[in-house]
Amino acid sequence: MMIESYLDIHPEVAEAINHNKPVVALESTIISHGMPYPQNVETARQVEAIIRQNGAIPATICIIDGLLKVGLTDQELEFLGTAQEVAKVSRRDLPFIVAKKLNGATTVATTMIIAEMAGIDVFVTGGIGGVHRGAEETFDISADLTELSQTNVAVVCAGAKSILDIGLTLEYLETLGVPVIGYQTYELPAFYTRKSGFELLHRADSAKELAGIINTKFCLNLKGGVVVANPIPEKYAMDFEVITKAIETALKEADHQNVKGKDITPFLLSYIKEITKGKSLDANIQLVYNNARLGAELAVEMKR
Repeated sequence: MMIESYLDIHPEVAEAINHNKPVVALESTIISHGMPYPQNVETARQVEAIIRQNGAIPATICIIDGLLKVGLTDQELEFLGTAQEVAKVSRRDLPFIVAKKLNGATTVATTMIIAEMAGIDVFVTGGIGGVHRGAEETFDISADLTELSQTNVAVVCAGAKSILDIGLTLEYLETLGVPVIGYQTYELPAFYTRKSGFELLHRADSAKELAGIINTKFCLNLKGGVVVANPIPEKYAMDFEVITKAIETALKEADHQNVKGKDITPFLLSYIKEITKGKSLDANIQLVYNNARLGAELAVEMKR
């Protein structure tokens, strides 16, 4: 079977790709595993609307009945937000979920894979995965990082999730040769906050400048993606000390409950939401909106 027989591209998205119009890929884990219903579906719709307002076509990616969906109908979005049996799918899970015709929400890694299959080179998410704290003992390193080294997609995010070991995550990306570009900053943002204490070598101050760098990388056939680190807007950023304390408490609780593997990130995000009385979830939504704006502008500039 050819790859096309597994891909189900929404007609509007297919038309945009075929006519070289700007398209922005979106992941689906945030819908099925990141937020409660109906907030998850409302947020997803708002993200798609922001991308349209900024001149690009949104393509939310997921797996329904074993088909790789690129761009969803309203009914499919609703289904994804309410269905009980939706697996969280990374690269290793993909053949299993597709062959068994199951439903799956895509992580950063899987969204990149399917976006590249469809011919989409810009992808918007909240924050990338990375090297987990204590990885020198557990070897818990997100598949997002190796995906970034081999899949040609630009990933617009609010940096690395602040529950991670950010220093080691940057080191790992450097080893893999993945460019990390700060958008209007020389400091890697840490998801809920604009600062992490870790410096970046490269920055770009406009979507046009970003597009020039990323198009050059792809033209040079330098394999792999690009991380565009876009800080959460100042007014929605959380206090660095408050969030750091909340993360440390959540990590201790995860250790106490022996939460590991792919369950760790949703557990920590949910626990931090409780500690911060929902403020972390509000910040999460705002940073995704902010990334959607930049992602759409970047996609437009790259097509120019």
